[in-house]
Amino acid sequence: MVEHDALSATRDAYDAAALAYAQLFRDSLRDRPLDRAMLDAFAEVVRASGDGQVADLGCGPGHITAHLDELGLAAFGIDASPEMIKLARQAYPGLRFDVGSMAASDIADGTLAGVLSRWSIIHTPPQELPVILAEFHRVLAPGGHLLLGFSASDDPSHPTQVFDHTVAPAYRWWPDHLATMLRESGLAEVARMVREPQPTDRRQFQEVQLLARKA
Repeated sequence: MVEHDALSATRDAYDAAALAYAQLFRDSLRDRPLDRAMLDAFAEVVRASGDGQVADLGCGPGHITAHLDELGLAAFGIDASPEMIKLARQAYPGLRFDVGSMAASDIADGTLAGVLSRWSIIHTPPQELPVILAEFHRVLAPGGHLLLGFSASDDPSHPTQVFDHTVAPAYRWWPDHLATMLRESGLAEVARMVREPQPTDRRQFQEVQLLARKA
């Protein structure tokens, strides 16, 4: 199956790169004030909507999950890579981290106040993305929020573009197209931030963060 092959290849690639990845991104928020601001806003709207649990889906080595915890959220992380989860548990022993898939988690229906997915959907083949978005909708409680981060394509006539991620095959998305897919999944866009590439960025792509809400 396409999904199985893509997920297996991505998991194996991140297992192999887990330690180097964790070292590279451990302090990634330090020089990203706009990213911190979006996470702050996400935490605020989650607290305002009921302050329930928040899942960091595609959590990697857990540094963003830990940041959500510092912001006062009841956050836990899920990642397909066992090696990433191992590193997350070692680095943040007081937090919960589980091996799992974004497409089919064990989270009960409508139980989360928030879902965070930062640059984890980029490895999902375009034809499989509706399944992921439907899963986000399923696990969110009414009024719950999703914060979705991804790399933007640079041509609206090509809503998805393949790019060399180094670790695993990846895709960029035209923001309006992805916002439409969210809406079709029952998640209405609340706000978006588009960050222009900086000279020090490894890849010269726009970075997009979409905040959406389940009706």
